[in-house]
Amino acid sequence: MIIGAKNRDMLIFENEMRAAADNVYICTDDGSAGEKGLVTDVLARLMENGEQYDHAVAIGPMIMMKFASLAAKKHNLPIIVSLNTLMVDGTGMCGACRVTVGRKTKFACVDGPEFDGALVDFDEAMRRQGMYRTIESEADHKCKIGLGE
Repeated sequence: MIIGAKNRDMLIFENEMRAAADNVYICTDDGSAGEKGLVTDVLARLMENGEQYDHAVAIGPMIMMKFASLAAKKHNLPIIVSLNTLMVDGTGMCGACRVTVGRKTKFACVDGPEFDGALVDFDEAMRRQGMYRTIESEADHKCKIGLGE
């Protein structure tokens, strides 16, 4: 099991993961816990050193899941990703959670959120994820200062 975080303070569930897995690798972006680096670096190193796994599961930022999927594909390792798309109604009606998986349209709230990482169009998913960034930022600002005008 590989756990990553920006720094030691943002690292969660370490004890629970150690209780659940024989091998736990910790890495932080700044090196304040475990080794300095990204989870994808650890995954690639383990695979290149001949470690054998039945499958991988990636949960976290979209960019990490993209590169974990690419690393897994390079070593013919099946990988499941848990997509954290924008979900509004939970029924697929609004289409906010639409993703392309295996060149087919899927709705993360209904068909997922777990998908075969080798089939996900991560570039499209990340573009869609960024569509509302400005609006979300404005809403967050209004939330912090009151109801707004």
